[in-house]
Amino acid sequence: MPTTASPAHALTDVTASDSTLRRFLHGLPGVDAVGLEARAASLGTRSIKTTAKAYAIDLAISMVDLTTLEGADTPGKVRALGAKAVHPDPTDRTTPATAAVCVYPDMVAAAKEAVAGSTVKVASVATAFPAGRAALSVKLADVRDAVAAGADEIDMVIDRGAFLAGDYLKVYDEIVAVKEACGTSSRLKVIFETGELSTYDNIRRASWLGMLAGADFIKTSTGKVAVNATPANTLLMLEAVRDFRAATGVQIGVKPAGGIRTTKDAIKFLVLVNETVGEDWLDNHWFRFGASSLLNDLLMQRQKLATGRYSGPDYVTVD
Repeated sequence: MPTTASPAHALTDVTASDSTLRRFLHGLPGVDAVGLEARAASLGTRSIKTTAKAYAIDLAISMVDLTTLEGADTPGKVRALGAKAVHPDPTDRTTPATAAVCVYPDMVAAAKEAVAGSTVKVASVATAFPAGRAALSVKLADVRDAVAAGADEIDMVIDRGAFLAGDYLKVYDEIVAVKEACGTSSRLKVIFETGELSTYDNIRRASWLGMLAGADFIKTSTGKVAVNATPANTLLMLEAVRDFRAATGVQIGVKPAGGIRTTKDAIKFLVLVNETVGEDWLDNHWFRFGASSLLNDLLMQRQKLATGRYSGPDYVTVD
């Protein structure tokens, strides 16, 4: 049975120094961009039949991190979002709950109250999200505040400037420190902001760097830049977690976030998961969608399958 993430694994020696870490990351195989994009596009054309589609929709709903990360967020909005996460379709209690509600640290308490007694987790962005431009002490205080408020999961952003400058050990050490600040009660998702990493080779290196440092999940994006989750960058990260488990026995989750808005999009990503890493990852403990509008489309498509009619957006609750 795969284990959860821990820095103490078979590849610990590669993080012993800046030079060994750099040598390892730059020794990873280069990414064939054309081949990667062609495979992602090919998998996206798979046909899903009615029974499988109904299963896929419910699975996708159960994998959503229902997210609000706006400056205008209020406790009332967060409580409403939490209620929707617990019962996405109040008219049909067979609808699965979402995986989590994702909020800013100061909204964690309101979210915890809203989902109390359910299976829904509370995730909190931290580490000076979304830019990550703050001193490490500030980032760790951000994490500790969220954990103290009851966050089950922490979504941190890496220092993209340090990564792009080649200061891999600094990025590694920050992830390790944040993981420690999470304690034993909160899982850690590490956000790369793939749209700012420029190349697929950098995304592969960031994936391995995050996993080596103890990430429980690796996550594409903040949803705050122009390019967020894509089938190609998610496929690349899925290949990385597959290869990492083969090398270490440690299983890591994957979370594409930003830009996934329709049921058709979500199902394409589920096909990527099934074909790349297999059934072990087809569970919300190991795969998530970071989304705000996706859930409504999933609910409308679910209602259509059940009734034969397309109800439209007026028949789902507004986020």
